[in-house]
Amino acid sequence: ELYKRRGLDPRRVCGVTTLDCVRANKFVHEITGVPVASINIPVIGGHAGATILPLFSQDPAGAKVPEEMRETLDKRVQDAGTEVVKAKSGRGSATLSMAYAGARFGKAVLAGLAGERRTECAYVMSSVTELPFFTSKVTFGPNGVEEVHPLGPLTPYETKRLEEAKKLLKEEIGAGLKAIGGESRM
Repeated sequence: ELYKRRGLDPRRVCGVTTLDCVRANKFVHEITGVPVASINIPVIGGHAGATILPLFSQDPAGAKVPEEMRETLDKRVQDAGTEVVKAKSGRGSATLSMAYAGARFGKAVLAGLAGERRTECAYVMSSVTELPFFTSKVTFGPNGVEEVHPLGPLTPYETKRLEEAKKLLKEEIGAGLKAIGGESRM
């Protein structure tokens, strides 16, 4: 909203949520043994706690994760940052994985700007839900975000979690808009 007020193109403003995708891919690799380079779990919603929703069903390797393990794995992706801090006894965070995720995201944006369309998940101005901002797959091109993809098919569990995530995001977005003196469009 602040960028929009300054006349900047909202297609060129996005939140980086790639770290959630990187973590989901790694955890699926650990369970399935599928090479991590061939795993691409979309993570939708937001980028904090229960707003993070990995869609394991939308990737062949993720779909191999037994249904009874998915809720636990979902929670692990949500809490992965805390898991790393605890593993380091409070003396650091996931610096290398953050750097990798940032590089992966930056590479996708730069490739898009150079005319080579690339798809990643990002938190953007969106109409895929009733919320004005949402994380989903987006395709980068010469104009920035050129396509915000629909969510695709969801399992019953993912559908339930989506509603929970949207409720939390609605509160967070509303608080953010209020803090900057913006009007809520929700």
